[in-house]
Amino acid sequence: MNTTIFREYDIRGLVPSELNAETVTAIAKAFGTSLSKQGAKIIAVGGDVRTHTRELMDAFIAGVTSTGIDVIDIGTVTSPLCYFSAFHLKIDGFAMITASHNPKEYNGIKLGVGKTTLFGEEITKIRDLAIKGEFAAGSGTVRKQDITEDYIDFLASKFKLSRKIKVVFDPANATGALFGRRVLERVGAEVVSIYDSVDGNFPNHHPDPTVADNVVDLGKKVVELGFEVGIGLDGDSDRLGVVDEKGELIPGDLLTLIYAKDILKDLPGSKIIYEVKSSMALEEEITKAGGVPILWKVGHSLLKKKMSEEKAPLAGELSGHVFFADRYFGYDDAIYAALRFLEILDKTGKKPTQLLDGVPRYFNTPEIRCGCDDDHEKFRIAKEAAAYFKSKYDVIDIDGVRILFGDGWGLMRASNTQPSLVTRFEARTPERLEEIKNEVLTKLQEFGHIQIGMSH
Repeated sequence: MNTTIFREYDIRGLVPSELNAETVTAIAKAFGTSLSKQGAKIIAVGGDVRTHTRELMDAFIAGVTSTGIDVIDIGTVTSPLCYFSAFHLKIDGFAMITASHNPKEYNGIKLGVGKTTLFGEEITKIRDLAIKGEFAAGSGTVRKQDITEDYIDFLASKFKLSRKIKVVFDPANATGALFGRRVLERVGAEVVSIYDSVDGNFPNHHPDPTVADNVVDLGKKVVELGFEVGIGLDGDSDRLGVVDEKGELIPGDLLTLIYAKDILKDLPGSKIIYEVKSSMALEEEITKAGGVPILWKVGHSLLKKKMSEEKAPLAGELSGHVFFADRYFGYDDAIYAALRFLEILDKTGKKPTQLLDGVPRYFNTPEIRCGCDDDHEKFRIAKEAAAYFKSKYDVIDIDGVRILFGDGWGLMRASNTQPSLVTRFEARTPERLEEIKNEVLTKLQEFGHIQIGMSH
């Protein structure tokens, strides 16, 4: 088994070379063994729309039931619907077979115990159990239960638009195509869809709406029709991309800010969690709106945990994960987040661009990923570079180092999911942005061989 498939937040790999029926069965047996030790009896299992997902789901179900754990097969679903099962059904955990926004050749597994997803050391324990191969034995049962309509009814009951907001919807032929349009229409939106049929080959574009290249058609359609907003979902519908009335993608950090300002009107003094790749505008604007900004580590599991600890109503990532504990369960659900955005448009009567009026727009880069030859090298370079920057500048080191230059910042952190260093830069002027970027990247190259490329 290739152990690099075990990531910080989930399990993910190429099919069939890294993930196949055999490896998935072993992982499922390890998960079932772990559940048995905790006294768990029953879990829900769902999967996304990839061409190989059903085969891997069946292998997972066979593996986990062989350890004595019962399974409710909830079928082809979004990841948030799978998370919803933990609140809606009497179960002890869940598993979602998905590779999220990865290309079609990938698949993966998100695991949960109780109502929360596993990450970090908990996933490492599953890996070690799978490699060891000493599994519990039993014969769990399997039954199918479709809870899609329950989920749709639940979401629709939370919202009622006072006017027909005009929306272009792009689920990228992925899980959002299963029922996303129906939800938007149920709450009173007028919806025109593109790429709204299920196709696990993702023929029209990569299912990641937080990359500008992937929402070009969405933006064009919004402008062509004169609609108010475009909504894009990723492969498993836990990440949201919002395109404004001019066809431009709203960055994920500024999307978080829009939600934060709305929530702080009703819950002044609340803590708002955002991550180290986010614009410095968030700290300034959240404070101005009467909130308490908390900068935290990248990663949906880490943000959810921090959000719970701080009793914060909202957390958000640059990557389009938005977590609402306010009026929701605290996990990332792109369809729910889309409904919250439509609600803000309805309440304010504003266009999307107007929601950011007065917010300083600093100059920043996309994520720039610097590839390393192997996973160990990225940690060595990150450690040595961090020590250097700490000796010269003020830094925030909760996740890599965010180097503070006064009129801008540079971020350098080891990726949790790829053999690369992740960097991002922001400054008050384009000229200063270039200077900061060049200084940090040049220094990184002194610590080891890296290939500098662009990402989102």
